[in-house]
Amino acid sequence: MKLLLVVLDGLADRPVKSLGNRTPLEAAGTPHLDWIATIGRTGLIQTVRKGIAPESDSAVLALLGYDPFKYYTGRGPLEAVGAGMKYVNGMLALRANFATLAGRRIIDRRVGRTLTTREAKALEAALNAKVKLRGVRCLFKATAGHRGVLLIWGPKLSAKISNTDPAYVAEEGVGTAVVRPSTLLVECAPLAKTGEAALAARLVNDYSAKARRVLEKHPINRKRKEARQLVANGLLLRDAGTEAPRLFDLGKRSGKRWAVLADMPLEVGIGKLAGMSVIHIPPPKLTAVDYELRVRKTLAALRRYDAVYVHLKGPDIFGHEGLARQKAKAITMIDRHFFCPLLRHLNLHQTVLAVTADHSCVCEIKAHGPERVPVAIAGFGITADGVKRFTERECRKGVLKLLGKELMPLLTKLSRRSAAQ
Repeated sequence: MKLLLVVLDGLADRPVKSLGNRTPLEAAGTPHLDWIATIGRTGLIQTVRKGIAPESDSAVLALLGYDPFKYYTGRGPLEAVGAGMKYVNGMLALRANFATLAGRRIIDRRVGRTLTTREAKALEAALNAKVKLRGVRCLFKATAGHRGVLLIWGPKLSAKISNTDPAYVAEEGVGTAVVRPSTLLVECAPLAKTGEAALAARLVNDYSAKARRVLEKHPINRKRKEARQLVANGLLLRDAGTEAPRLFDLGKRSGKRWAVLADMPLEVGIGKLAGMSVIHIPPPKLTAVDYELRVRKTLAALRRYDAVYVHLKGPDIFGHEGLARQKAKAITMIDRHFFCPLLRHLNLHQTVLAVTADHSCVCEIKAHGPERVPVAIAGFGITADGVKRFTERECRKGVLKLLGKELMPLLTKLSRRSAAQ
């Protein structure tokens, strides 16, 4: 029996006044997602733990069956692996955002999402040519749009350091979104009383200061300023790690050959470390053609592999910008241009299909929230539980009440049982 897990990034939300006190998911047109809910089991998932507003890293790990409190070692190494960098344990790795800064004030933490990958690559080249740190080596890689990864290595360094990005903190070792974060850039500080942590914090601050001087003078930013665009004149650094997590092989654990279909380094990195084959797709453009490409890639992967994990961007982007109507439209686009053609060709007599989210992304606060996320599981031998819509409120009536790490064992069990029937 085939297994397909589709994760919609940042799907869940809170009711929005401008949408008639509906969530963007409730306001969206989702007949195909609703049909999946109608024929299957539904419920809510607390992806990491009650009270934690998780980043995608810990949430995705949990949905794939890895307890983030046991396996999470920082987002930096996951991004480095996913970006194809030659990451070796012991290197200090951090997730980076190009950002627009004015003094210490953060004007925009993603350069208005207008920085092209081509522009970012030019900035990457300048950083690698001009930023040098005494006694260590460093390498910056721009990945997609405003996103990047920083590696620092040489002497022994500790990952027990704080973020310069005020929007995220570590809670019990797991990256967590801050509700209404400060708009001021913060200095990296050691979180342990060790020389390795003190050195790591000093190096991160040194790199940040030197990088900013390089970025401020770069021709790319001069051109952007002339064009009245936000400039990428600083970096926000977070989620340090000095080793990649040692994930068990998901294929061996589930008895299935897995593939991951994803466009961002984070999900690619997790997939690689979990033993999945990686199917690379271009960065999302959130268009009909874009989603239809992902449908074709998904169906082709299901012909070659026993199980496929698909990660779709879209809702998360508009949640971070506080754009509720656009988030609802993005969900409608996914339903119409991904799930409609997918269901037309997917044989549910031979497939267990699960649809869920990694976390909420709340328009009201423009950040991830701690809310539980909806889940629907359909396929041969799976009985319906009476829920008629795939929404946060309706799925609350469903039979499934899960922690994120419990989802994959359940899906594996259902797919094995269905295959035996």
